[in-house]
Amino acid sequence: MKKLLLGAALGALLVPAASFAQTVDAGLFSAQGDEHECLDDSCATVALFQSGPTGSGYQGTVAPKYGTWGFDLAGRDTTVNPGDNFMEYANGTALKSLVIPSDRTSYGSFALLRELSDNRMKELVLGLAARTDLTPGTDEAKIADAYRAYMDEARIEALDAQPLQPYLAAIRAADNRDKMAVLMGGTQGRLGSSLFRTGITIDAKQPDRYVVAAGQGGIGLPNRDYYLDPRYADKKVKYQAYVERMLTMIGWDKPAENAAAIVALETSIAETHWTPIENRNRDKTYNEYTIAKLAEEAPGFPWQAYFDAAQLGTAPRLIVSQNTAMPKIAAIFAQTPVELLQAWEAFHTADDAAPRLSRRFADAQWEFRSRDLSGQPEQRSREKRGISFAEGSLGEAAGRLYVAEYFPAESKAKMEQLVSNIRSALSDRIANLTWMGAETKAAAQEKLSKITVKIGYPNKWRDYSGLEIRPDDLFGNAERTGIFQWNYQLARLNKPVDKAEWGMTPQTVNAYYNSSNNEIVFPAAILQPPFFDPDADPAVNYGGIGGVIGHEIGHGFDDQGSKSDGNGVLRDWWTPADKANFQALTTRLGAQYDAFEPLPGYHVQGGLTMGENIGDASGVAVGLEAYHISLNGQAAPVLDGTTGDQRFFYGWAQVWQSKMRDEAAKQQVATDPHSPAMFRVIGPLRNSDAWYEAFNVQPDAKYYLTPADRVHIW
Repeated sequence: MKKLLLGAALGALLVPAASFAQTVDAGLFSAQGDEHECLDDSCATVALFQSGPTGSGYQGTVAPKYGTWGFDLAGRDTTVNPGDNFMEYANGTALKSLVIPSDRTSYGSFALLRELSDNRMKELVLGLAARTDLTPGTDEAKIADAYRAYMDEARIEALDAQPLQPYLAAIRAADNRDKMAVLMGGTQGRLGSSLFRTGITIDAKQPDRYVVAAGQGGIGLPNRDYYLDPRYADKKVKYQAYVERMLTMIGWDKPAENAAAIVALETSIAETHWTPIENRNRDKTYNEYTIAKLAEEAPGFPWQAYFDAAQLGTAPRLIVSQNTAMPKIAAIFAQTPVELLQAWEAFHTADDAAPRLSRRFADAQWEFRSRDLSGQPEQRSREKRGISFAEGSLGEAAGRLYVAEYFPAESKAKMEQLVSNIRSALSDRIANLTWMGAETKAAAQEKLSKITVKIGYPNKWRDYSGLEIRPDDLFGNAERTGIFQWNYQLARLNKPVDKAEWGMTPQTVNAYYNSSNNEIVFPAAILQPPFFDPDADPAVNYGGIGGVIGHEIGHGFDDQGSKSDGNGVLRDWWTPADKANFQALTTRLGAQYDAFEPLPGYHVQGGLTMGENIGDASGVAVGLEAYHISLNGQAAPVLDGTTGDQRFFYGWAQVWQSKMRDEAAKQQVATDPHSPAMFRVIGPLRNSDAWYEAFNVQPDAKYYLTPADRVHIW
């Protein structure tokens, strides 16, 4: 589905997540289907979020507690050898009793906090919707009206496909390739799709300004593997049936014939696409063009008309990501019959609009995209979807209400101290690296010192006064929201980069590092147990939120984030020898992850997950050292027979407690730059000398590595 590229693409998050207002490159967990879905992790306090035989999720608005000091020892499975599977050892009993709710593809610690945030937003949104005294035009009134419109099922059913008719008429009128290119360009912020992604982002080599970006597009399945890899052949068959179903519902001619042709067209496009691993390489995806140069190198597509329609035709520069794919896709466009391009656009427009149309459209999309692709047995309730729509339409306005109600000031102060200790620990580790020379160390220290930290919420809130929301117009509300967001992006091109802006809302359970701004950002909603609990033992907090802080700072020094300097400029600040040493270490780490097999025949891609794996390893190493710094030379106390280091590792494992449905796991290994939760626990710990000592892991353990085979990067 088409999404906007907004502002600066976020270099790395704690978990991959897509909000309603942005698309991000990578994250701490993943979004699945039409909701905020994460690389969910199970929670030791399973009883808190189980209800009924299938598990309907956490119902409360109060953050859960874990044990008496931040970790629930009863959630362990001590029959498991820690070195054979530390995820099971630390979380096994909790995982056995965990049930994934039927409207989810995964569940655990992240999902629990996402539901906590959702439940809080539910109280806020429903409270606003029940009021009759809201002043029209205020943010509060718009949130209430957005929800009311979503819940007006009678009107939505009566309209059925009617809102689509102007779009379908425009597609039928685009009866030559030039008109089709103009139509595709005009989909920015609107319904429909294009064979090329286009947006606005921070210029990686001039991070004080915005630039137009373009890249490969044109497919409706998660990525090229779903067209070309035999393991996903069944998904491709179901996709064709879904395309036919949508074309039939909108009354398009020859739905079966066109569906087969659309999938064949997208297969040929997928063959030109770069692989997920290639798409991670920031050096190769930064290619400076003008529209004229792109037209010269990728003939067959009317580029100027396309960019004019997107309101970007006067842009002096473009940054093209998959530059070698663009000429091939342009050639495919030039050779494809106009009638097929029209059918392709009609399907993608209906697919894009489906959640805002009548039930038959919304159900059809859910059945394919969430059930068939990700294994989700049941659709979320309309109320949940309505709250998500209202929250997503006015993200920061909803976030402002969330912060006022649920984010105490003392949490921000305590986080600042944790970040300070993590910085000190990483600085010490950089100073003592044996594989890096003095010149590169100095540049790394400078970059570390310049990292900006954002905690909780932005200092400046978004202005939604220009967004019109009506209580009886769901489809129109979605249209106007998309246009409002796109116009917001267009206005950036003539302004300096807004360094105060956030790429996530405060109610988002996630965190990220932005390489162009050299900043780490922690929304309010993640600063709760199991990540952060002001009443928990410090070791658990350092293993939880301390590991997260270390993870995000570590992204500034992973295989891609390390390509930007302290000012956010994409440039090489490494000596050749140090770069070679770094690449040798990352190659060894990648080989470890390549061997992990979460499902038979489905291996982790070490190259795809490299940045997150380095972030996890950094989070564990730096978080543990920061915990030791916090002890001020004193011995850590023993609690319930556990040492401080043991509690640190328990804290890290607790963060990643989760279960995932098989179909979602298959999608994850193909598309997600994050390793499965189990290996986010095992992968970094088996490279930590302190973990072996803390749990007496011996050479006969499954995941034992000899000291020489352990990879220590940061």
